[in-house]
Formats: sequence, structure tokens, C-alpha cells
Amino acid sequence: MRDEKPLVSVIVPVRNGQDCLANCIRSILAQTYEKIEVIIVDNASTDRTGEVCGEIAAACDNVRLLTLEEAGVSRARNAGIDAAAGELLTFVDADDRLCPDMLQMLYAGMSDTGSDVAGCGFFEWSGEEEWLAGTSRERDTPAGTDAAHPAGYTVYDAQGYLRDAVLCGNSRCWSKLYRREIFDRVRFPENLTIGEDMLFLVRMLSFVNRIAETAQPGYGYFRNPAGAMCRGFTPDYMDQITCWQLAREEVLRIDRSLDAQVTALYMTGIMLTAGKIAMLPPVERRAQGRYVRVCHESLREAVRVPGARSRLSAGYRVKTALFARWPRLYLLLYRAQRALH
Repeated sequence: MRDEKPLVSVIVPVRNGQDCLANCIRSILAQTYEKIEVIIVDNASTDRTGEVCGEIAAACDNVRLLTLEEAGVSRARNAGIDAAAGELLTFVDADDRLCPDMLQMLYAGMSDTGSDVAGCGFFEWSGEEEWLAGTSRERDTPAGTDAAHPAGYTVYDAQGYLRDAVLCGNSRCWSKLYRREIFDRVRFPENLTIGEDMLFLVRMLSFVNRIAETAQPGYGYFRNPAGAMCRGFTPDYMDQITCWQLAREEVLRIDRSLDAQVTALYMTGIMLTAGKIAMLPPVERRAQGRYVRVCHESLREAVRVPGARSRLSAGYRVKTALFARWPRLYLLLYRAQRALH
């Protein structure tokens, strides 16, 4: 990189975020890394979000506003990418916030390790006390990271990152800084609503050489009780299965030895989806029979992959065995068990 710091474009998709957006943007504008632009993408909000966006953009020269018809978070991110002027890009959800040093930390990690992507840890919060506690944590090098690199960064090649990060739970697109050139080759899948972050990362790995990660927390993730993973079942929830099917195809293309690992995650996604269906009222649950069949057929195919079930926890091994043989009984037992708690 040149001695002069590059511009970082911070892309913030938002829908009906009137109560949280201003604090999110304040946390971005308070970054110690000063050469930034903020692109707010208002995705057809029906509350005062558009007005809040307009006020912020009018008050700050480095904040821009895009307005879309309703198209989903992936379309909003892609629109932000198209509008971005920065050499480096990052994504922030509108109800989340950044610690003041996050961008500087990621830029330093990327620059000093020659990586195409740099990522950091995160902490969860749901109220102002938790947010303040998270931002006041000591910035020590976390245990288990490579002290030879700045801020305890561990540097991966693409295959190692897939095996040891993405397939071990680090499947978020936020809390990361990316070189712009990556987005000339891959974008967020716009026809999916759950799992799109993970699928983007898996596809991205074909176009990067090195990724640097630190466990140092720089991103504050808001625990939203109305988030997609906390809501009841809708047909869009089947996207979780579709994403894992597509991701498995990509993973096998990169490294077939990871088949058992990725298939175990695929099975977990199937069972989570089946659990959502199980919690529907009886009449609604019966109406979702075709989705139950998709879950059942997908699981029966997945359990044939050698070594996949052995990677599941004991509880999930029992669940998959029961659902694979008696899907309707499983749904009834799952609902009854949850009712006891």
C-alpha cells in the first residue's frame, strides 16, 4: 500500500432503523481512522429512517444516502459497493456499532500482513451499559493468536481460512475490511435472505490469497430479538438449506477433504429449519408439509456422507437419526419438549 492511507467506504444497509441508525453512524464517524466515507442504503423503510438518513447526510460531507425499492440486505450491500469510492470496503448493520479503533486495527492488520481481507472479533450487547462495557475492554492480545503479527493477527491462506474460520463459525461479512478488487469478482447473492453472508465468504475465497484475523473485539453486535434467526418460520427460512447446499458445492470444489465438516453444518441448518416448522401452530405446521419433505429428503441425502454425523454433537446425532426415520414424530416431540421449557 502507498504511504498515504486509502479511503475506506463503510456501507450501512438499513430498513426501518429510525431508532438505531444515528448511533450507528456516530460510531463510524468517531473512528480513529479518519479517511472514510459512509454510504447509507435505505431499503424502502416505512418509518422515519429516510428522514434520519437525510439529516445525517446533510450534516456530514462524507456521508451519502442511497434509496432503494425493497430488495433485501444483499441488494442493498451490492448497491453500496457500486457507489463506493474507497479502495477498501467494510459493512456495518444499522443496529450495530463500531469500537473507535476498529478500522485502524483492521487497516494495520491488512497492511502489515499483506492480506486481502482483515477481520476482528466482536461482542454482543443489548443495552447501553453492555455497549459501554464492551468498548472499555482492555486491548490486550487475545490468547490463542499469533503474537508475531500486529494485534495478535493470525494469517491464513484461502483453504486454511475456509477450514479453520468459515466452517468453524466465522461466517459473518461484517467486522471485516476488504480490498475493493474482490468485489469485481464476487457479490452478495440477492435471491437469498438467510445464510448469504456465509455463502459470500465461501465464494470470495477463490479470489483472495491471504486473510488476517484477530480475536480482538472491534465490532458491537446488537442482540435483536426481532432478527431473522429469532423469528418464527416463513418460507424464506428455507434459504438456510439452499445456502448450505450451494456452499457445500463450493467447498468441495476447493477441498473435497472438507466434505464431512461442511455436511455436518448443512445437517445442523436442516435441523434448525425443521425446528422452526415444529414450533408453528398445528394447522400452520400441517400446511408446511412440502417444506418438511424438503428438510427430510435433504437430511437423508446428507447423512450418507461418510464421517458427517460423527462431527455432530450427541444431541444432534439423536435428532438427525429420529428426523431421518420419523419426521412427523420428530416435529411433535420437538414441540412438546420445547413446551416443557
